[in-house]
Formats: sequence, structure tokens, C-alpha cells
Amino acid sequence: MKRCTQIILSYLSCLLLCACRSSSLGTTEQIDPGTQNSYIENKGSDTLVNLALAWAEEYQQVDPGVQISVTGGGSGTGFAALINGTITIANASRQIKPEEIDAAKDNGFDPIEFIVADDAIAVIVNPSNPVDNLSLKQVSKIYKGEINNWKEVGGEDRPIVKLSRETNSGTHVYFLETVVRLSDKNDSSIFSADTLLLPSSEGIIVEVRDNPNAIGYDGLGYVTEDVKMVGLSEGTNNDYIYPSTNTVISGEYPISRHLYMYTRGEPSGAELAYLEWVLSPDAQKITADLGFVPVISE
Repeated sequence: MKRCTQIILSYLSCLLLCACRSSSLGTTEQIDPGTQNSYIENKGSDTLVNLALAWAEEYQQVDPGVQISVTGGGSGTGFAALINGTITIANASRQIKPEEIDAAKDNGFDPIEFIVADDAIAVIVNPSNPVDNLSLKQVSKIYKGEINNWKEVGGEDRPIVKLSRETNSGTHVYFLETVVRLSDKNDSSIFSADTLLLPSSEGIIVEVRDNPNAIGYDGLGYVTEDVKMVGLSEGTNNDYIYPSTNTVISGEYPISRHLYMYTRGEPSGAELAYLEWVLSPDAQKITADLGFVPVISE
């Protein structure tokens, strides 16, 4: 099935889920009920935060009666706040974990998932680095500490400085599972101990820009001209693919993912209206403008 068909089906499934499931929004009592239908607290993924801020700003023009607060902190932070009842919507660059679902159920609600954008994870190096392409296996070995010098992958005789997001980041979790472990569920490998953990997507960009020995990874929407994206290959052939909107939609780029919003049970009122708008062509045009991949056709 083509990727666009999968996206549309995911969207329709999300709408059907909201229409068919019995309501559990009675568990949002920790949010002031006097403001529940006019104030939305939105927190989580740092990958998604700039896009969520742009959506919130534009939505003020659509419905001035709704105030939306957007903060980052990482996907794990967003899920914790959603479970604790201190926010309305959690932003995430990974799917919710089984133990987080269990914690939500213990707090009396089922988290509802919305796919709101797509993204590619770009592997990036300093523009002065002559390495243009890597296989996923090579990237995995670099981050495991099995390859430690650029000359081992066709570069200069320089040590490799490995950069990663912090562990509460959904991007960190995705990269660990998909690249470091190569999607092998029996692999328990972790990042090499000398990997530098940085707190933000912007921090990764700055460090790679300033360090000719660095390698990092970041969401496509954060990549600037100050760094160089590396082409990736899934096998041993020379079919290297670069991240772009087109290669994500076509399914050619090997490390792309969904971006999510989660609610405390079925959304209603202003919360539901906002999520429906986020999935509209107007909002998804903002998604494309910021370098992410829309989930519906314009």
C-alpha cells in the first residue's frame, strides 16, 4: 500500500476512534473545568514544539476565544504531564509506551493518539567533512562505539564526536531503536558511553556546525544550511537516499516517522475543534512550510 494511502487511513481511523469510543474525559478534573473549553495546555516533544507554536499562533486568528500554551521538554515529559493531568494535549515524536498507557489507565483514562505530521531523521555532519554517504549499519557502529575514526568510513584521519538528544527525547528513543539497534527487538545495545547528550534540536545543529569531527541527528524541520545531511543506505549497495518531503512520502528514506498529539480520552469542545483544525489543509500547509511532511493532501 502506498504511503499516502496509509496516511489517509491513519487519519480516518483516528476520526472513527473518536466517534466510536465511549467518553473518558471525566478524568480531566485536574484541569480547571472553568477553562477546559477555552484554554489548551500543550507540552512535550522538542521536535514538534516549533510547529505546535506556529499552529497555536495561527489558531488564535481562527478562534480568538481559545488560548493555547505550548512548551517543550521532550516526549517523555509530555506523556508524564498528560498522565498527571497537568496538560490537555501531549506532543510526541514517538508512540506512547505500554507502561505509559498502563499509568494512564491507572489514572482513569485511555490516551487517544492523533498523527499530526510526518518527519525524517537527518544524519548530519560538518560541511567540511568529505563523507557524503553512510549505510545504516555504519551509523549504528559509530553510535555503538565500534567505529571511532572518520577514516574507517572514507573520511579523514579524525576522531568521531558523537552527538545525541537526551534520553527523555522521543527522537533519542526512535534513533536508538531504529538506527543503533537497526530495528532488531532482540538487540539491547545502547549509545556508546562517550556520546554527548544535548538538550535540544537546535543544540545538535550548533555543535555539528562548529565541530568538524561531529556527527549528529535531527528532525528534518530543524536542519539548516550550516550542516550537511548524509545520504543513507539500508543495505550494502550504493543506493543512498537523502531526507526530503518527497523521499518521506515515497517511503524511500529509511528513517522517517510520525509525529503525534495525545489526549486524555476522547477530545471534545475547543480541544476537539483544535485537533480537527490541525489536521486541516490550512494547518498542514504550515507543516510543509516549516520543513515537516503534511499528513493529508493540500
